[in-house]
Amino acid sequence: MDHPQFTVHAATEESHWWFHGRLAIVQSLLTRILPPSKDTIIIDAGCGTGGMSGALIPSYDVRGIDPVEEAIAFARKKFPTIPFRVGSVPEDIQDWLKEAKGIVLLDVLEHVEEDFLFVSTLLAAMRPGTFLLLTAPADPTLWGEHDRGFAHCRRYTMERMRSLWKDLPVTELCVSPINARLYWIVKCGRWLSRFLGRSLGPGSTDLGMPMRPINALLQWIFGGEKHRLLKVLELHGKPYRHGVSILALLQREPGEIVPRGRPANLPPDEAPWLRNV
Repeated sequence: MDHPQFTVHAATEESHWWFHGRLAIVQSLLTRILPPSKDTIIIDAGCGTGGMSGALIPSYDVRGIDPVEEAIAFARKKFPTIPFRVGSVPEDIQDWLKEAKGIVLLDVLEHVEEDFLFVSTLLAAMRPGTFLLLTAPADPTLWGEHDRGFAHCRRYTMERMRSLWKDLPVTELCVSPINARLYWIVKCGRWLSRFLGRSLGPGSTDLGMPMRPINALLQWIFGGEKHRLLKVLELHGKPYRHGVSILALLQREPGEIVPRGRPANLPPDEAPWLRNV
């Protein structure tokens, strides 16, 4: 990401409805599988400007890593007590992985060209029993200026997402689209963005800050999806059918993992027209 996107992230992640809604979902799932304890190490992989790390630190021993030095500079300034590193995953967190019980990988995969190699390498480095909670943008038809502004490589379908760990020693605990309740509003916004030929918010993003009452309502709607996702986790409910993002909660099982690349027969991530409209 360029400097404008980091600036927007740092300025909005403590108040914008999308960040707070995602946080409510992540916290609810994490606390169900890993009861809060300062003895529990959580790695925020691809932590960006540190908002998620800062939100989780009251409940866990959180460490953050990101490859972009500018993002880590933002994070260290806002959360000086959290250990942050500039580096790559998993190469530069081998010591943390020996003790970590959970890894959050939030809206990172869409930035990684070799996502099959990245995920399989990370899973291979994780101890059996470790949880991996990840999110990524969903639905290639939503591709637009926001994705280009954040240098996304793709948006995921459920099938494309699951192919990342197919046949690996991994248990799926919860896999579902999220931001489902607001899907059609976001889709209309993306149509408008395409028509206008620009993003709907600052810094080539769609992260415009709505009025406070609207922001609170959107946060409540998005964050409220946690109740259904907890039912999915407990095998008492069904995933959402569509959403703006996809969430997966996985657990590493015993067994050897050999890092692997993208399958030769995999279709392109996006149709060409989606990159050019």
